[in-house]
Amino acid sequence: QLQLVESGGGLVQPGGSLRLSCAASGSTLDSYAIVWFRQAPGKEREGVSLISSRGGSTYYADSVKGRFTISRDNAKNTAYLQMNSLKPEDTAVYYCAARAFWTVQTMYDMTRYRYWGQGTQVTVSS
Repeated sequence: QLQLVESGGGLVQPGGSLRLSCAASGSTLDSYAIVWFRQAPGKEREGVSLISSRGGSTYYADSVKGRFTISRDNAKNTAYLQMNSLKPEDTAVYYCAARAFWTVQTMYDMTRYRYWGQGTQVTVSS
């Protein structure tokens, strides 16, 4: 079974940067698309970004376009989310999730994802 563990969260000032990691075990990561979700206090979990199994396709929520970059290194069984120009509105717990088969229309549907990490806290505050 695929297992995922997020890391790299922390406290940063507005305008700062963080790089989140999603480390996989139990299976080769190149079999799965990886999606980053986030959940802020009092809000529903929302999709942030997706990268296809071999990195050929990437997608971003409008709220993070131009600021976040998703990537992966399948040789290291790890996916990443580089977060630049961070805003207080980015404060949330960030989760990675994996899915072997996906569509654009359902890429941010949480019910379609079988494998989840436990989350890493990102706080953007001055």
